[in-house]
Amino acid sequence: MTPDASRKLTVPEVARRYRVAPETVLAWVKSGQLAAINVARPGSRRPRFRVDQTDLVAFDARRAVVPIVKPTGRRRQDPSIIEFF
Repeated sequence: MTPDASRKLTVPEVARRYRVAPETVLAWVKSGQLAAINVARPGSRRPRFRVDQTDLVAFDARRAVVPIVKPTGRRRQDPSIIEFF
């Protein structure tokens, strides 16, 4: 494991990576969508979150867009066939 792979990212760094506002990243963390640790001192009123690289990989996987499969259209009935129910 390289030193950069084990490095934790700050909220602004994650925001720059995804090109969103830091408030958006904080909302992801607070809602539980993105795992993070709080490195602030115990009793501190302001949290200081750090996000692990592996948590970002899992976050990407959960939010990946899956192509929507369109339902196939109805088959046309053969006009020569008469169905009785």
